[in-house]
Amino acid sequence: MQVMASRRMTGLGLLLLLCGCFVLAASLSDTVFYESFDEDFEGRWVVSQNSEYGGTWKHAKSEGHDDYGLLVSEKAKKYGIAVDLPEKVDPKDGALVLQYDLRLQSGLECGGAYLKFLQPQEAGWTANDFNNESPYSIMFGPDKCGATNKVHFIFRHKNPVTGKYVEHHLKNPPVPAGDKLSHVYTAIIYPNNTLRILIDGEEKKTADLLSDEFEPTVIPAKTIADPEDKKPEDWDDRAKISDPDATKPDDWDEDAPREIEDEEAEKPEGWLDDEPDEVDDPEAVKPEDWDDEEDGEWEPPKISNPKCEEAPGCGEWKRPMKKNPAFKGKWKAPMIDNPAYQGIWAPKQIPNPEYFELEKPNLEAVAAIGIEIWTMQDGILFDNILVAHDEANAEEYRKKTWEPKHAVEEEKEAAEAKKSEDKPEKAGLDSIKGKVFEALNKVSEIPFLAKYKEQIDDVLDKAEKNSNVTLGVLATIPVLLVTMLLSFCFGKKKTPSTGTTGATKKEDTVTADDVSGAKEEQVEEEEQEQAGEIEKEGVSARRRPRRET
Repeated sequence: MQVMASRRMTGLGLLLLLCGCFVLAASLSDTVFYESFDEDFEGRWVVSQNSEYGGTWKHAKSEGHDDYGLLVSEKAKKYGIAVDLPEKVDPKDGALVLQYDLRLQSGLECGGAYLKFLQPQEAGWTANDFNNESPYSIMFGPDKCGATNKVHFIFRHKNPVTGKYVEHHLKNPPVPAGDKLSHVYTAIIYPNNTLRILIDGEEKKTADLLSDEFEPTVIPAKTIADPEDKKPEDWDDRAKISDPDATKPDDWDEDAPREIEDEEAEKPEGWLDDEPDEVDDPEAVKPEDWDDEEDGEWEPPKISNPKCEEAPGCGEWKRPMKKNPAFKGKWKAPMIDNPAYQGIWAPKQIPNPEYFELEKPNLEAVAAIGIEIWTMQDGILFDNILVAHDEANAEEYRKKTWEPKHAVEEEKEAAEAKKSEDKPEKAGLDSIKGKVFEALNKVSEIPFLAKYKEQIDDVLDKAEKNSNVTLGVLATIPVLLVTMLLSFCFGKKKTPSTGTTGATKKEDTVTADDVSGAKEEQVEEEEQEQAGEIEKEGVSARRRPRRET
């Protein structure tokens, strides 16, 4: 009995194994093409040699993973690359599933990240010269620039009457994911003409390929406006006209102003007619080193007249303006119904010579996949490109390849967000530190600090990289720069001008501690002359133009 039971179990195991192999084989048979980029793409994908496409493709890891993808490595470039499918796929033969992973590692502000599913090369293109004109059957994927931010779905359809190809764009398409995580985009075309678009396995859009959800519609209108029909010259399409019998009233004054003075207004009590709005600052003092000959006659700065703040107003009082009740403006005759009105003219409709009927769109066969984009961003990573017949197959690949990556990225993003929440003070300090260093780097460009620029830049660079000395520098350098500026401004007393070209001036020096070591240098003569033009800090004064000597 035990032997028989054992044999039965063995037979059952073999049966299950065979069933599993059968399911796996069926699943693989549904996969027309799959590209994981685990191996370098060279030798399989063909980079366009067209001169317009200078962007460099790279086989690179996705940030934070050991998983490889096809990377857009340079900004502001055009990219072109294509690969042949192992067999031609005719969308009319059954369901068609198109899917790929996309990660915008540097974000996307202006550029494309879509795929083109190309017609056979017999349609008129080569992989070496793959470009924007290469004929495709379907274009699918994100595109963003300016007002454009959508997941394209476009298919080219041949009009059976004219033989011309027309691009049909999905109206109101979904918006692509805008973060820097990995996302998977799926388009499924069913035999009943239904299109489904999924992002991360979640349905975002459904549409009928033959409906008005595409612009233009596949099936054209039955009738069109007759291009030969012209509007008659005597056709009157004015619904309203000016009354020809109306005349301007005798009392209509077209010159009356829109506003007039309010004669009923009275000057408020306490209005100070003789007080100016501003007066000299009584606390201002003429600087000791002010030279009337060089600096002009000194005048104290002005301040608001304190008397005016307590009174309803100062200076000359004027009546306010008000609406003029007599104002009517330019006279116009009233509008009346046009007795000769014939309605809005439109050309007559005729049968559309390009009209046709069909129950299924004649989608072109797909023989290759191409990526032909222009982008201002780098860091666009394509991965796990799939062409299949069964949507369950696409779901299986999403679970096996995309979900684990996305889960890791979400976990890392959540940890970083929590870290920022846990240390808001540090985040605030880092923000302030960044702004201070930005300002200090600009200050180091001031001309009179040119002698010390190299030392200052060196110290700032070390401080930004070493947090142990950052706070000291943040506190020390601003004080140092202010000290140098004050020393520069007040470090020299001017010698009264003798009116001769040979007048001599007292030489002053400015001492500066450049943090890396004390260093004294004498300020040049030109800087001393400029110092005479700098208004002293803490002294508010106005200068009149210098007198001619």
